[in-house]
This record gives sequence, C-alpha cells and structure tokens, in this order.
Amino acid sequence: MSDKKYIVGVDLGGTSIKVGVVPYDGGRVLGVRSMPTNSDHGAKFVVDRMVEMIRGSMRDAAREENIPDDGFIGIGLGSPGPLDRKTGTVIETPNLGWRNFPLRDLIANSIGLAAELDNDANCATIGEWWMGAGKGVQTLIGVTLGTGIGGGIVLDGRVYHGAADVAGEVGHMTIDSTGRKCKCGNYGCLEAYASGPAIAARAIEGLETGEPSLLPSLVDGDLSQITAETVYEAIVAGDLYAKEVMRETAKFLGAGLANLINILNPGMVVISGGVTKAGEHLFEPLRAQIRRRAFRHAEESCKIVSSTLDGMAGVIGAAYMFRVERFGNG
Repeated sequence: MSDKKYIVGVDLGGTSIKVGVVPYDGGRVLGVRSMPTNSDHGAKFVVDRMVEMIRGSMRDAAREENIPDDGFIGIGLGSPGPLDRKTGTVIETPNLGWRNFPLRDLIANSIGLAAELDNDANCATIGEWWMGAGKGVQTLIGVTLGTGIGGGIVLDGRVYHGAADVAGEVGHMTIDSTGRKCKCGNYGCLEAYASGPAIAARAIEGLETGEPSLLPSLVDGDLSQITAETVYEAIVAGDLYAKEVMRETAKFLGAGLANLINILNPGMVVISGGVTKAGEHLFEPLRAQIRRRAFRHAEESCKIVSSTLDGMAGVIGAAYMFRVERFGNG
C-alpha cells in the first residue's frame, strides 16, 4: 500500500455538491470539484453526478500528487439529515425530498471504496475544528446557513451525535410556536426565517407591500429571482431596506444561538455558508442580539466567527469523519 493515504470528502447540499481529496493527516484539498445538485432531476441523477465527481476528483488528485490507486482509502459523505450512520441511510431530507435512502452503500458500491456517512453540518463543524477557525477549541458549535440551516456540536474534540444521530439540528429549533411553516412540516423553525431562501422570501414580502428598495432593479423587476445573495448585493450598494432585512435575520439567528450558548456554553460558534458574505452587516447585529439574550458569562466566553475554510469545511470534515470512523482519532 502507498505510504501516503488520501480520503475523498463529499459535501452534498440542497444547492450544490462539492468533492475533494484530503490527505489523511490534513493539508491542501486536491482535485476540487463543484456542481449544482439539481435534485429536481431525481435521486438517481444526484447519485450519478456524485459518482462522476468523485471519480474525476480522484483522477485529478492522482495526477497532481502522483497518487497510486491504493493511496485512496475511502470516502467520507456529508449529507443533509436526519440520517442513520450505522446503516448509511438518509432518513429524511426536506431540501432534497429523500426518505430512507441508502446513500452510503450506493456510493461505495459504485466507486469500489469503503464509505462513511454523516450529517453535512457535523462534517462542516468538525472540518473547522480540525483545520479551520476552531483549531484548538475543545467545545464549539457550527452553524451552516444555506438552502437550509444545519448545525454541529463538538464536545471535548468529538462530534456529539445524540441517541439517534439527530443532535445538532439547529435549523429546526422552534423560535415562534405559531410562525412560518418549515419544509420539515413544523411551524416557526429557525430555518423558516434565516436560511438563504427564507431571507429572500422575507425580502420579497416587504417589496410586495411597497417597501422602497434597489432590489427589484437588480433582478430586472422579476422578484422571484431575488436570493440572499441579491440582498447582500443591495446592502453593499447602500440599500436601507436590504440592511433591515439582514438586521431582522440577525435577530432570528441571534435568538437561536443565544439558546444554544446558554445550554452548551461553547467556546466558539463558527458560522459558514453563503449568507456570511454579508460580513459585519450580519455579524455586528448578530453579536448584539446574543449579548442581549444570552447569560453574560456564557456570551463573554464564546467567540462568534465566520468559517475560514472558504467553503471547503464540509469536504474536509467529511474526510475527517471517515478517518475517525475507520481509524479512530489517532
């Protein structure tokens, strides 16, 4: 067997799939590939796309680092959940429409390598702990803001999975018991207020009631094309309404994070995902909300930071989770 070992990391999201090859001991991610998920084409299409991307990433990495076939030792898969790690099954994922889907074995059998499955937000969180903003922090919470809102919990250097692999579902905590309906079927979930699509939806609602804004001009008047990214573009251009939408997002997110900080007393919360492009337009009001809502000693001991892995935390963490499951923490 090759002396150097490499693990393929796969980050499956509602909007995009990212794949890369990660050295066993950490380091630069090789053979990076990213493509839209296009889940509306069906589960088989998504799996076939993942298989194609994994093979392509392995080929690119092998050429770049002269990796022999036996240098690749497995695949770490990060998927939205809830899921069953033991059987490698995605139990349910509202943003992909999957139920009881045997993702791990489908990928492993197609590629011919062992695979392990974990929640995508758990992967992003442990990725930040291993090689990103959370290095050296023993207890941290990771929050991914994207098509949905995911979360991961690292306690004393280990991901906390809970009794049924459901721990860390931050996006589905209730922040308004009679609030907006979430894709999961519940009402008032954090995800229904502060995910990327929810930010866009709230912005559109205000525009439809006559709020003055630059936003319509950024999408040629087609409000259905507004995304969280569009809101960010309007903020940069000085749009007051877009800034208010982001302040409201910080209020909802701050309520949820203050709850977690009071319960778990982490040393850090790492936030990742496209919404973080808003920078201090998000983080400044977010930190203010947490100061207002969380116990002072808990808030003062917790840093609220953005991911430092440039969108690769999920890929890196998925590879690390494979390593832990197969070889332990050593």
